[in-house]
Amino acid sequence: MQKSRLTVYYNGALWIGVYERIADGRLAACKITFGAEPKDYEVYCFLQQNWKNLRFSPSVDIEKKAESRINPKRMQRIVKKQLASNGTGTKSQQAIKLQKEENKVIHKKKSRMQKEDEKQRQFERKQQKKKEKHRGR
Repeated sequence: MQKSRLTVYYNGALWIGVYERIADGRLAACKITFGAEPKDYEVYCFLQQNWKNLRFSPSVDIEKKAESRINPKRMQRIVKKQLASNGTGTKSQQAIKLQKEENKVIHKKKSRMQKEDEKQRQFERKQQKKKEKHRGR
């Protein structure tokens, strides 16, 4: 069974959306930056158009709760409480942080390879200059 939830909140500068996807007891999250306050239909259109481009974090295990029938009034209170809260779940934050760390590792690896390539290229250029100078005597 799959569940998903989109939480949009204002962090003081920008409107941020956190899309959580729960499948097989694992949670994956994606952070979406909107900028100006988005309308409901704008969020819906954004998700439809950019669904394939969303980059979800690696999955994080979550504990399963036994699902039982909830009293409708209690459900209303829960929904009201969720609407009043202005943040994301801690599991979502962990998943997004994990994604950032992975991106950081990838970026470091890529920049290290570029530096090594640049050093190798400079070394070869110096060797070439040495050979040219030696030929001239």
